[in-house]
Amino acid sequence: MLNLQHVATFVALQQSGSFTGAATRLGLSQSTVSQHIQRLEEHLGRKLIWRTTHAVRLTPDGEALISHAREMLDIDSKVSALFNQTRLRGRLRLGISEDFVTSRLTAVLESFIRQHPLVDLELTVDLSGVLYEAQAKGDLDLVLAKRLKDEARGRFLQREPLTWLGRDRHLQLDSGAAIPLITYPQPSITRRIAIEALQKAGIAWRIVCTCNSLSGLTAAAAAGMGVLVQPVAMAPAGLVEVEVPQLPALEAVEFVLVPSRGVDPKIVEALWREVEARIGGTAL
Repeated sequence: MLNLQHVATFVALQQSGSFTGAATRLGLSQSTVSQHIQRLEEHLGRKLIWRTTHAVRLTPDGEALISHAREMLDIDSKVSALFNQTRLRGRLRLGISEDFVTSRLTAVLESFIRQHPLVDLELTVDLSGVLYEAQAKGDLDLVLAKRLKDEARGRFLQREPLTWLGRDRHLQLDSGAAIPLITYPQPSITRRIAIEALQKAGIAWRIVCTCNSLSGLTAAAAAGMGVLVQPVAMAPAGLVEVEVPQLPALEAVEFVLVPSRGVDPKIVEALWREVEARIGGTAL
């Protein structure tokens, strides 16, 4: 019979991609994580992971095991919930910015729901400014979104530098031509930062494409329509940082968790732990 603690360590290692990340998330030492994986491999008689100096990846046997491992942990959580009345329960109306959804939401939700199966999520994905407006109206309990670096709202998660992205590293512009800008509609924090930076530098610009979906903006940039501003660590696949002398440096944005008054603080703390395990800290 498999040891569920060892199975949980295996899943955490797959999600975090490193022994350090798994150890931090589980509150264990790296040596304990290694022991759990070694014992699981010994029990099954199969090699489950390949470890390099930079990353951890699953072997074919590890890939075969991972979905069953998640199912085992899910069943364990549901059974525990039936007999544990102290588990978190209720509804959480969660607003998340588009950037975070496309890069890190899946891992957060997978772990959160497995540990708190009695919490029902009502998920809203939109621009940070729109989410804050909805929260002010009482339509959201908790918002995970961006703020400007000088703002005080919310609980700080991480600072992310912004960058100019496009299809090609070297944008070809005619002399004196305006910068073709691909951007979210208002109210958008990255739109505001990009335009203010261009105006401050005295650089002409024009908006060639507007879309409230990051996938739409990415498609426009990949088609060569212009440049897009995004956090460096959340750059969409297929786009590269644009190196054009006239493009100004961009200030950083900060990701924060903003609870509404009256929301269950235990649910907030539970989600905070899941998010912080993945993006907590400061990127300078």
